[in-house]
Amino acid sequence: MIKPIELVIFDCDGVLVDSERIAARVQVALGAELGWPLTEAEVVDRFIGRSHAAIREQVAARLGPDTAAIWSERFEQLHRESVEAGLAPVEGLPEALDALTLPTCVASSGSHDKMRHTLGRTGLYERFAGRIYSATEVSRGKPAPDLFLYAARQMGVDPAACVVVEDSRPGVQAARAAGMRAFGYAGGLTPAERLAGRDTVVFHAMRELPSLIAGQRPRQPAS
Repeated sequence: MIKPIELVIFDCDGVLVDSERIAARVQVALGAELGWPLTEAEVVDRFIGRSHAAIREQVAARLGPDTAAIWSERFEQLHRESVEAGLAPVEGLPEALDALTLPTCVASSGSHDKMRHTLGRTGLYERFAGRIYSATEVSRGKPAPDLFLYAARQMGVDPAACVVVEDSRPGVQAARAAGMRAFGYAGGLTPAERLAGRDTVVFHAMRELPSLIAGQRPRQPAS
């Protein structure tokens, strides 16, 4: 029997804040600059949804550890500058949060410093303060289930009673591996077909989320 939903776990980049396009643009520019030409589609496939450490490992395997260190440092600088220049919540996200009645938290591949900056820049930080979890707190990042299981444990909720809102393939894979239902947001960079799969509802407009979640909740028997 499907458990009633008790917790909604949000990814951050691309789900709460519209930052994945910024990140992809910066990664493409760094690849051209440092010797690994990448298209936006390749960046989405290789990097989006993965932790800072996992991306650095990929760059090191391709270009060596010294270049990976430069890449990492330059990404942090350029991403921060771009966020300061203009970052907004994902379209429809504030309205969706207002309509949700269930407890929520954030579980992201980004660091706490990065989330404090992006969520703060968009006025969302206070909505989740004290309920924000980072891949830096677990041994394995997405697509491993560690981060989502950690978030559920910190929130005191059974994984089977959690749903995850994600916009990346590693993210929905991590949710499935954690035994959680997933809502794959296809309004960003990742194509819908890369999000689709077991225990996953794919949707394209963030305003739809509350009604989609309500549709997953068992109906109360008629009195």
